[in-house]
Amino acid sequence: MTFPQPSAVQRRQANKAVVATVIGNGLEWFDFTVYSFFSVIIAKVFFPSANELTSYLLALATFGVGFFMRPVGGILLGIYSDRRGRKAALSLTILLMAAGTLIIAVTPGYAQWGLFAPALIVFARLLQGFSAGGEMGSATAFLTEHAPAGQKAYYSSWIQASIGVAVALGAGAGALLSALLTPEQLESWGWRLPFLFGSLIGPVGFYIRSRIDETPAYASVERAQSPLREVVRIYPRQTAITFSMVVLWTVCTYSVLFYLPSYSTRVLGLPSGLGFTAGVLGGLVLLVATPLVGRLADRHGKRPWLLGSAVAIFCAAWPLFWMLNRWPGLPSLLVFQAVLGLLISGYLGGLLAAFGELLPTRVLSTGLSVAYNFAVTLFGGFATFTVTWLIAATGSPLAPAFYIMFAAAISAGGAALFRDATSGQPSGESA
Repeated sequence: MTFPQPSAVQRRQANKAVVATVIGNGLEWFDFTVYSFFSVIIAKVFFPSANELTSYLLALATFGVGFFMRPVGGILLGIYSDRRGRKAALSLTILLMAAGTLIIAVTPGYAQWGLFAPALIVFARLLQGFSAGGEMGSATAFLTEHAPAGQKAYYSSWIQASIGVAVALGAGAGALLSALLTPEQLESWGWRLPFLFGSLIGPVGFYIRSRIDETPAYASVERAQSPLREVVRIYPRQTAITFSMVVLWTVCTYSVLFYLPSYSTRVLGLPSGLGFTAGVLGGLVLLVATPLVGRLADRHGKRPWLLGSAVAIFCAAWPLFWMLNRWPGLPSLLVFQAVLGLLISGYLGGLLAAFGELLPTRVLSTGLSVAYNFAVTLFGGFATFTVTWLIAATGSPLAPAFYIMFAAAISAGGAALFRDATSGQPSGESA
């Protein structure tokens, strides 16, 4: 199908939307990455226990508890986005995330404030979860609606690339602090520095997002009076397919990209700096490769990339984890991140554009928020907790591989049901 070439003004607006989304979404995800990367230290500061595993699991559970608020935030902020606009929703989410990050950065430890300290951390995670719940749906709607016709996968892939920015920045901060500070300094105050940096997303991100235009598609479409009801009653099949395809995305993000530094330290017994260094590579691979796949998905279709990558991840997960445990060290960590990062990029490049074909503009933010956040809550939020528990329960360091294979099987089923749009109209509207 031939699409009209966008005007210079349209292309300029789309590029501004990419910049605003990557900076805001990347910095927002940065806050999630640093909590995951520094979870071992956070466990000691806020959840001291005679049993190290219990302390670590409590910290991971607190990381996961924020995901209980994701469906709530996703529904409420998704409805807000479909009613009031993408720009308003994105500006609000970034302020809420900054507030939660600042609370984590300045809260004294358990030794100073007792039970009040972990309670504040839980509150901060709930606030971050509520914010993140509305971010992905609004950001996806914002970029796909700004994208020129025939380039939606490429433009929306920059949302995924921004996660690569977050992973690279978070891992880079961990590697730098591990190199410059002693373990005592890192546990005492050094771990707080990335959170203080992350709290800057409030004024910076709000300024950037407040200066961008509303999407033309949203401005011209009739508002849905009850977006949630419309999603549930008219688009249940599309929402279910979206849910299934999110599963692999969220499991790979939380049990691979975010978890590997902790895995390399706790399971492989390697210095923390090695895991952080490999994490930088994983983030950079995601940043570079995802938009390239998005460009190819626009030309040749999204379904082959989604289905092929899901099958490839299923096949590669066990051998990659076996390699890590057979030859633990920086070379194997780098190979692991490079190979799995490329496969994840292959899956993510056209994913968000596929969602835009499943659901129409009037309910896109709400529908995606519902599917995305329930999938993230069930499969992603407690992924690190689950694989840590599985390793302890089974005694096998390869347990994360089986969790990833399980997720890949579910998402491969969803990708098999998806069909690329054959017209300029989203498949959700013609269903």
